[in-house]
Amino acid sequence: MYDLIILIFLLGYVAIVFENNIKVDKAAIAMFIGVLCWTALIMGRESMFPSLDAIESAHYIEKSLMGHLSEIAGVLFFLLGAMTIIELIDSHEGFSVITDKIKTLNRVRLLWIISVITFFLSAALDNLTTAIVMAALVSRLMKEKKDIWMFAGMIVIAANAGGAWSPIGDVTTIMLWIDGQVTAGHIIHTLFIPCVFVLLVPLSIMSFRMKGDVERPSVDSASEIEEQKLKSWEKNLVLILGICALLFVPVFKSLTHLPPFMGMLIGLSVLWSVTDIMHYKKSSEHKTPLSIVGVLRKVDTPSILYFLGILMAVAALQTAGHLASLSNFLSDHVSSIYAMNSLIGMLSSVIDNASLVAGVIGMYPLDMYPVNHSFWELLALCAGTGGSMLIIGSAAGVAMMGILKVDFKWYLRNISIFALLGYAAGIACYYIIY
Repeated sequence: MYDLIILIFLLGYVAIVFENNIKVDKAAIAMFIGVLCWTALIMGRESMFPSLDAIESAHYIEKSLMGHLSEIAGVLFFLLGAMTIIELIDSHEGFSVITDKIKTLNRVRLLWIISVITFFLSAALDNLTTAIVMAALVSRLMKEKKDIWMFAGMIVIAANAGGAWSPIGDVTTIMLWIDGQVTAGHIIHTLFIPCVFVLLVPLSIMSFRMKGDVERPSVDSASEIEEQKLKSWEKNLVLILGICALLFVPVFKSLTHLPPFMGMLIGLSVLWSVTDIMHYKKSSEHKTPLSIVGVLRKVDTPSILYFLGILMAVAALQTAGHLASLSNFLSDHVSSIYAMNSLIGMLSSVIDNASLVAGVIGMYPLDMYPVNHSFWELLALCAGTGGSMLIIGSAAGVAMMGILKVDFKWYLRNISIFALLGYAAGIACYYIIY
């Protein structure tokens, strides 16, 4: 049973990769392997936990499942809140306020503008929220699927690079900051330049490959916008409140130390109240598409269910001890902190980076590697940016799969090599400087 869980995870992973060939949605596959991994765990509990009797081991597994589920629920509620806010902004044509300012159609200029915005926005928000915002933005700026997917690939790289140098930009840096392995000012100072190179290398290479102009999508029916009687101040107000709600999340977390999804939910509730008041005089026909009730119908629920399934599967691997065994193997066989963290970063493109980092934090106390040691800095850099090598390796990538329907094999062929080069450049830059 111990090896069966790994086999189930790997087979499910392959099925997700070939989603288009087997004609089964990746969300269904992810949920199936998530439940199946926990089923194998409970069925083989006597061999995996020999020190516990049948009742104790069952209780331990159930307690572990509920503990992981609380963490997963936090991620899902965060994702649901962020996606709802983005859809609400979009339903009010709020993104037109931004897209109207971007006049250029040149692919290269547009790529640099989007990538730089993503890089810095990810540091202020986090890579997942930023990916959701930018996915909505690029779908309004270009029509062709190949352009949207290429820009989506760069957004994944830029969002992960931007999140790695900020204490609130990525789940790994948040964990290291809160647990006391790094300080906020130090992580910004040491990782900013390496993270710039993580983005700069793939961005420069892709700039030479892209030529010409993008084709803008046709504007949504003017009659429909007129019918909804949206005024300019309504668009601006919803956009500003929506962005402020997203920016408020890290502030709320810092002030209250509550999980990020709590800040997201309070921001959504304020936006919900304001839009209800704003449109209360309108007829139901005009008000429903602009309300939260109407917007929730457009939220990409399959993506949320995909997150649920894949995170449950990874949690089963962690409970079974596979991730701890992996960490111990690295500790025993890899002595260089550069080699170890480089491998951890590459593994984070397959396995949830939060679980990997949690395992590493548990293995190495501050007595061995003190606060702001290069080991922790490299861990933040590698685990934060390594997930870009595969689209399922980061929350930003999974969001792009769900929202823009970016294909796994397409990403592997067209983006992964650039992400790998940027990843290597970031580590080399850190090595040269420090």
